[in-house]
Amino acid sequence: MPEDLKHIADDYRWGFRDEVEPELALKGLTPETVRKISEAKGEPAWMTEFRLKALEAFFKMPMPKWGPDLSALEQKLDDFYYYVKPPSRGPAESWEEVPEEIKKTYERLGIPEAERKVLAGVGAQYDSEVVYHKIKEELEKKGVVFVSIEEGLKEYEELFKKYFAKIVPPTDNKFAALNSAVWSGGSFVYVPPGVEVEVPLQAYFRVNTAGFGQFERTLIIVDEGAKVHYIEGCTAPLYTTEALHTGVIEIYVHKNAHSRYTTIQNWPTNMYNLVTQRAIVEEGGYHMWLDGNLGSKVTMKYPSSILKGRGARSEVLSIAFAKTGQHLDTGAKLIHLAEDTSGQIVSKSISKGEGRSSYRGLVKVSKNANRARANVECDALLIDPESKTDTYPYMEINNETAQIGHEATVSRLADDQIFYLQTRGLPEDEAAALIVRGFIEPVAKELPLEFAVELNRLIELEMEGSVG
Repeated sequence: MPEDLKHIADDYRWGFRDEVEPELALKGLTPETVRKISEAKGEPAWMTEFRLKALEAFFKMPMPKWGPDLSALEQKLDDFYYYVKPPSRGPAESWEEVPEEIKKTYERLGIPEAERKVLAGVGAQYDSEVVYHKIKEELEKKGVVFVSIEEGLKEYEELFKKYFAKIVPPTDNKFAALNSAVWSGGSFVYVPPGVEVEVPLQAYFRVNTAGFGQFERTLIIVDEGAKVHYIEGCTAPLYTTEALHTGVIEIYVHKNAHSRYTTIQNWPTNMYNLVTQRAIVEEGGYHMWLDGNLGSKVTMKYPSSILKGRGARSEVLSIAFAKTGQHLDTGAKLIHLAEDTSGQIVSKSISKGEGRSSYRGLVKVSKNANRARANVECDALLIDPESKTDTYPYMEINNETAQIGHEATVSRLADDQIFYLQTRGLPEDEAAALIVRGFIEPVAKELPLEFAVELNRLIELEMEGSVG
């Protein structure tokens, strides 16, 4: 392993690489690449045209200048692989059908075990393609759809076309345009009216190829009075070359429906993670974004909820942990368009070494959103004197009846707190990790138990060697 990766490998146990030769690998961002992706997937002509128009939009839009520095990425866009097809005939219907090399990867990540124990359904994506997708039979009988995004396009084209790219069109931002041009993999979920999915659906995204760009697209439709919880996890190997992850998530929460989207992303520090996540919530509906970011070189991610119907509600709970060499620019958006809508943003960020975390958020209340309510809490914890944090809150309030609150705190890991815990018998490292766990507890407590335990393990790894 190269010397410049050894320090990362010590605390990134997902950094292994598999010797899997892809069937097809497309490098460079050109119309020909886009056509070949569409051809490889056997897509209808309208989707090919959609992709090509999105590519045109991408080239016309400037690189964002208002957040982290992306100038190095701009110079490397032609060096990425935009589509890598693993050796598979498509999503396997049973775990035994997954190619052996890929199966071993997911067994090391615990996916089959998780499926058996706690999940209503599970999807596994390897580089550009979903290699396995399965939903419990009793949910399938109730009409719940949980398939790969490609299968959603083929088997449910009219429903797919009704919702696809309506909340996040290609012209929304430069990286939404990139995703729209080269999207591959992701999930298509539909929950029929009144159906409650009591245990989570989970998708796991694994990057294996060096210099790869992963561009999953997930579309979730929660019909009237329905309920669902979708969990996403991501990891990748360690390489000296940089990688790119640009996902788009669209969620439709219909009248009186209830949805939750949980993301635990633990990319290595060679990854640009540039994601657009957006939900639209109708009358009486509720949506929660639960967002964990513990890796990447640069992250730009701002889960957004558009509260369209009367009484619609949304919460965004997020954690970001930035170490040396990382800039995590995260936050949230709440857009109030109707009366009696309400929302809350709770953002917790931790900066270690020379890491930099930023909160960037927006609360917007339209003139018609009478009695809208929103509260924002963004708290930052600095582990070292060199650590950095920034807060960029934006408020656009166009209704006098709105009740909006905002509070922000910045604190340092205090010597007196660590000393107190040491007097109670805790070693110094454990004392520091305990303080951090307490800091993120308002967010971590919303995770399912097995994921909260894993998050605490990750925090302990991140905190090793922070004091003393």
